[in-house]
Amino acid sequence: MAPLRTELRQLPVPTVGADDGLLTVEACGLCGTDWDFYTRQRGAHLGPLILGHEIVGRVLAVGEGAARRWHIKTGDRIAVEEFLPCGQCELCKSGRPALCEATDSRSEKPFLRYGSTPVDVPPGLWGGFSEILYLHPRALVHHVPDDLSPDLATLFVPVSNGIRWVLKEGQLPRGGTAVIIGPGAHGLGCVVAAVEGGAKHVIAVSRSSGARLEAARALGAIPVAADRADVVATVREITNGEMADVIVDLAPGAPDTVETALALARKAATIILAASKRGKPVTGSLNDIVVRKELTVKGVRGRDYQSVEEALRLIASRRYPLERIRTHEFQLEQADQALRVQGERTDPSAIHVTVVP
Repeated sequence: MAPLRTELRQLPVPTVGADDGLLTVEACGLCGTDWDFYTRQRGAHLGPLILGHEIVGRVLAVGEGAARRWHIKTGDRIAVEEFLPCGQCELCKSGRPALCEATDSRSEKPFLRYGSTPVDVPPGLWGGFSEILYLHPRALVHHVPDDLSPDLATLFVPVSNGIRWVLKEGQLPRGGTAVIIGPGAHGLGCVVAAVEGGAKHVIAVSRSSGARLEAARALGAIPVAADRADVVATVREITNGEMADVIVDLAPGAPDTVETALALARKAATIILAASKRGKPVTGSLNDIVVRKELTVKGVRGRDYQSVEEALRLIASRRYPLERIRTHEFQLEQADQALRVQGERTDPSAIHVTVVP
């Protein structure tokens, strides 16, 4: 299918076996990966597919074996991760399913992954922009409380990413300082994780002021607009010269933010690289700074199962005004508009966009 084009199709609903199931999709969040596939910056060779991988819905049907394995029954509300890992390789056994070859959409080998598997792979229902989702036997599912609205529950992806990136990979110390560069949905998930983790200072950095920085403030962060302030000097002032323990770079396609992250890091700090620079080279004396400060630099992709469980509990606790993140909702026939609002930033107030079939 051509870039930037959607169409409604009817696909046959498969018969459920003993080890799989079907989900009635209630809401599906968008992220930058969906836009990359929609513009065909990724996956141009895959053909037509159903986008959407931040999926929440109710179990429509489930086989007896799958019900026992997932501890679910018909009618339960669940969240479904995008990963369909093999469960047998060393990466799966070590709790890193996002890196499993069996679910890596960048792999040259056959893969299965919600939101990026072509419709010509049976049974075709591989994405959240659909009324029904096929629950593969390898699906990673999580219970969602009935009193938690499905659109708010789709935030399980950015919040769980924040928990893993800031607290588990970043090892943010209680009373430490976290700087989040790029306060989109995932960046704001990192803000929530840092506040929840007991940070003394959580600083959100954006290129300019607007809805995202205002949301960061509401969630407990100090907002900094790079077009109005010297970011390094501001962080130095806020921290009395101590600088940051953890810096998360979430600015896609902007290699200059890596250099900013290095400048913000105190000695022995951790820098988390969570955004693709889309092939653009990172310049500067990066090696020397990493060596001189003894920095830890980590790349991250996705989350672990336990982080999703923690995220759903945190969302359900309502301790944070997460409604400030979830800003826009569209019907299934408005999927093109939803994608453009997210990807082209046609509405500057948009942060996290959901499609509701």
